[in-house]
Amino acid sequence: MSTWCSNSAKLLLSVYVMSCLLGACAGDFYQDMEITWGDHRAKILNGGQLLTLSLDKASGSGFQSKHEYLFGRIDMQIKLVPGNSAGTVTAYYLSSQGPTHDEIDFEFLGNLSGQPYTLHTNVFTQGKGNREQQFHLWFDPTKTFHTYSLLWNPQRIIFLVDNIPIRVYNNLESHGVAFPSNQPMRIYSSLWNADDWATRGGLVKTDWTQAPFTASYRNFKADACIWSPPPSSSSSCSSKLQDKPWSNQGLDASGRNRIRWVQSKYMVYNYCTDLKRFPQGLPLECRRSRFL
Repeated sequence: MSTWCSNSAKLLLSVYVMSCLLGACAGDFYQDMEITWGDHRAKILNGGQLLTLSLDKASGSGFQSKHEYLFGRIDMQIKLVPGNSAGTVTAYYLSSQGPTHDEIDFEFLGNLSGQPYTLHTNVFTQGKGNREQQFHLWFDPTKTFHTYSLLWNPQRIIFLVDNIPIRVYNNLESHGVAFPSNQPMRIYSSLWNADDWATRGGLVKTDWTQAPFTASYRNFKADACIWSPPPSSSSSCSSKLQDKPWSNQGLDASGRNRIRWVQSKYMVYNYCTDLKRFPQGLPLECRRSRFL
């Protein structure tokens, strides 16, 4: 019996190690992330399996990944600030650096207790954003953890919530639309006060009697190409894509049905339908791609 248990343990360990080498293992926050601001307001707990960010009147907090990535699928389970979270923003995103940075955003805009969170999404390319889509979630994101994923490959970016696609941003570089395709990005997350705009355009302010506000993170996974600067061979991420299931992933029939359901029932803002904002005509990508 003891020999069987020992062999089984070795087998499980070898499977885990192999999956990690392929870039698909569940993350350890001590290993994968570093707290970048907020002092004691950000904490790594449970042996690296849980991370919490807190916001009080003095400061918020944040963390970033130790690695940069160029293409991949990034998953994080998050439990958002409960109760009256009006004025707070929990941000979870990929970003490069510099004035012409690329960025792929999830931002969770708090609200009064009992009202829905607004999930704000955006895509920046070469320093330019203004591609906002916003959704109300079909569940209470403060009661338990839910999985928020970014799938980024050379063809498209897919935003997913509990593996349900909510948005697609396609690569239309051939039509003159910029796409994030050559700047490696880190994962960032922060919890901060934005009561000048976050809740009903800034009409509802943060109630500091409810502080500290806390968001929790677990089960980080990055099945992605880890970037190393030249001359390291690992800098050539494009050569590693062919064996990755996400390398050319799009939406199948089920995915198209799901995104139609989300966008018809839960989308509350789409820059591609905001004619007042673009009186000279909608951005080119809005006219050339179905699921944006």
